[in-house]
Amino acid sequence: MFSRISRSVASVEWRRPRVILWTTASVVALGFLVALEFVSRRHAGQPGPITLQAREVIFPPKPGPLYGGMALMMVVLTWRQRFIAAGAAIGIDVVFVLARWALDVETPEGQFFGNGALWVILGVAVIAVTRRTGAERVLLLKGVGLGLLLVAGRKTGDVWLLITSKTRPTVLDPYVAMADHALGNPSWAAGRLLEASGPVSTVLDLVYAQLAVAAIVVALYQLRNVAAERRFPSHHLVRTFLVIGLLGPAFYMLFPVVGPIFAYGPGTSGTGGVEWAVADLWPHTLPLVTAPAPVPYDGITPRNCMPSLHTAWATAIFIHSRKGPRILRYAGTFWLTATLAATLGFGYHYGVDLLAGVVFALTIEAGLRALDRGWDRSATLLVAYGSAVFTALLLSYRYLSMEMAEHPWAFGPLILLATASVVYGYVRTTRQWDPKAAPTPPGGPQPALV
Repeated sequence: MFSRISRSVASVEWRRPRVILWTTASVVALGFLVALEFVSRRHAGQPGPITLQAREVIFPPKPGPLYGGMALMMVVLTWRQRFIAAGAAIGIDVVFVLARWALDVETPEGQFFGNGALWVILGVAVIAVTRRTGAERVLLLKGVGLGLLLVAGRKTGDVWLLITSKTRPTVLDPYVAMADHALGNPSWAAGRLLEASGPVSTVLDLVYAQLAVAAIVVALYQLRNVAAERRFPSHHLVRTFLVIGLLGPAFYMLFPVVGPIFAYGPGTSGTGGVEWAVADLWPHTLPLVTAPAPVPYDGITPRNCMPSLHTAWATAIFIHSRKGPRILRYAGTFWLTATLAATLGFGYHYGVDLLAGVVFALTIEAGLRALDRGWDRSATLLVAYGSAVFTALLLSYRYLSMEMAEHPWAFGPLILLATASVVYGYVRTTRQWDPKAAPTPPGGPQPALV
């Protein structure tokens, strides 16, 4: 009788909506990684994210993502367990470094350590499966999944970018450059300002390259109580970050763009070159208003401009830092401002990319919050409106770019107003979703009745 009751309870547990959602998401994520592995090997001739991640158990990895993933995983551990995990990771890395030195193994620059963090994450997974049961096992596995998702997301993004460069031989930069006339070609103006700024460019370069660090800081603040409460908050930054990184590259395939420093300049980071550019103009000479057409580009530069995911991620950091302490709010504002300046000033993006990135981030954030709290009319309208504006922006950049260049005083305010309307709609709607604090009764808090 008791066994039948246990089976019945287990069956009810598995039918819960949240359990079904997590199970479905896990299966979809695994299927996506397998598909990406296949596509990467077949079309790019390179190993996919699963192989790249498995290699880092032994081969020299990039330490930043792995230790960042371990930091996120440790939110489920007690302070004592965290010290043990950190010590174990460092100890394992010391062994790897000494072994490579003794065997004279060639190690890429900046990849001397990091295996220890991955070993600790996998070790916690083994402990969860073999030594824990029930809710404690689920909590540990969620922590492990969180850490591995951060690392796998980085690998997946790298493979996505490689696939865009191999499968999209032509780019649509001339269309975006014409559309950018509606905003006054802000990348050209920002590029000239950055050239004259001196040390400011060093700070912006650091901000642009370390976006994930800012995200981890905000996420760790949001997840600071997981170990004590033994549960995760219903919504946090990591969810938004991962979904942006999962969905965004699909639009790179639909709208391949390399950026002004590549299409209208000498390129950077060892890719591109004047021989591939439409003309060597950026940032001192504005492109002429001429009928756009797709242009061929090299097979190694990622087509990762439309929309600007750096802007989308920085927008997500800004949103999630709003409920933190003052210093975190200031940091979120600084990171968003500096990221926008860097994306334009270094020539990585056009102005219209940034607007699309903001709308993209707000729409995804609204959808995830609605998924958590339950869909209602306000959530449906907000997500539908954000999706419609995002689609309209991309279609206008592609098919109305000449009109936008020839009538900037009409189209410039129009696309700014469309973006602002999504921002206003998001702020207005989500404020209604936030729980209201109970008012303090006159005379201060009243004693509880016994």
